[in-house]
Amino acid sequence: MEIEKEIKQTVKFTSEYHKLSVNILFTASWLGISHTRKLKPFGLTPQQFNLLRILRGQHPNPATVNMLIERMIDKSSNASRLVDRLEQKGFVNRCTSDSDKRSVNVRITDKGLDTLKQLDDNDPVLEEPVKTLSVEEARELSRLLDKLRG
Repeated sequence: MEIEKEIKQTVKFTSEYHKLSVNILFTASWLGISHTRKLKPFGLTPQQFNLLRILRGQHPNPATVNMLIERMIDKSSNASRLVDRLEQKGFVNRCTSDSDKRSVNVRITDKGLDTLKQLDDNDPVLEEPVKTLSVEEARELSRLLDKLRG
């Protein structure tokens, strides 16, 4: 559906760039809502899911909170608070750094790995909203978004 109809806009956009900006913001929100719904049965938010995926990529090595912050999709999220919540749920644990006893590292637990495995088995569910595009269209859109970010 065209963005004008989605947001029930009656006045024209000031430019195609304005329309594109609104469309990207709207689509990001729409995709975020879809992912939130899919992750809810697993007790995860999209930000927590992102941290677990980062930690799985580091596994079996731990990650510092600063490294998690650098790699997070949502840079405005509070990584320490997210780690606290994931630890309460048993998805991660904290450990003291071997090289710096004042530093705390984070590791994904078996429960965290198992949960991601379940989500991987349902991966088409997370991809479902974007499957209206062909693989080639998805590749091109990704390329254009990369170009947009410069």
